[in-house]
Amino acid sequence: MKLGIVTDSTSDLPQYLIDEHELEVVPTILVLDGREYADGNGISRDEFYQRLRDMKIPPTTAAPSIGEFTARYQKLLNNGCDHILSLHAAGQLTTIANTARQAAGTFTGRITVLDSGSLSLGLGFQVLAAAEAAEDGMQAALTAVESARQRVQVFAALDTMENLRHSGRVPGAVAALGGLLSIKPIIELKEGLVKAVGAVRTTNQANERIADLLKKGSTIERLAVLHTGAEARAREFLNHMMMEFSQSIPRDILMVNVTPVIGTHVGPNGLGFAAVRS
Repeated sequence: MKLGIVTDSTSDLPQYLIDEHELEVVPTILVLDGREYADGNGISRDEFYQRLRDMKIPPTTAAPSIGEFTARYQKLLNNGCDHILSLHAAGQLTTIANTARQAAGTFTGRITVLDSGSLSLGLGFQVLAAAEAAEDGMQAALTAVESARQRVQVFAALDTMENLRHSGRVPGAVAALGGLLSIKPIIELKEGLVKAVGAVRTTNQANERIADLLKKGSTIERLAVLHTGAEARAREFLNHMMMEFSQSIPRDILMVNVTPVIGTHVGPNGLGFAAVRS
């Protein structure tokens, strides 16, 4: 059986991994100053984050169209795939997976759509697990995805609450922190839910808290350092982790400037990580 793999651009997978595993990535939509951009086209991530702080009208986001998914599914089936596994961003935070299911209804019994319960490399690492197991068939890929999903962690330190407020997606536990001045919430994304796990007042304290969360737990199989237009901060964080804990983290670490479609909601200068534990 030849299995095709589809995801969306909130998976934040680097192009070389997309090419290596022959993945189909459906771009989500960024709406900026009244103009729609397919994620990855028309505005770079660096440019977006440079502009984000000063935007008078907050950007918004949208799911891809049903037709976009239908075209990707048809392409893979035309190229000889017997079945397609379509794995997407957390359904409690976006309608992407639901849109994919609507498109899949056109291809009865040939497409399986899964909600990853995550975003960025929390989703991306599940996609990679599926792709690496795909040669062994659909059941092997599903088992690999479920294993990765159970072991993935996603934590982030947000530099500001403003973008979450504008997005209308502030979880109650995070919103409860909103009365504090200069708050930098520490959040976890797990099974589609955003949870507040703490709050600090300075960037250095936030870095230390993220480092503590990364150090806790079992050996790390996969790791991505995530940031929203804060490459210098992310590299300093990674260098610190490599010097102090080089034996407990993998060598092949991804450094990812998170897609604007996620950055719209979490704001600039954020730092976080996605890790798959053993």
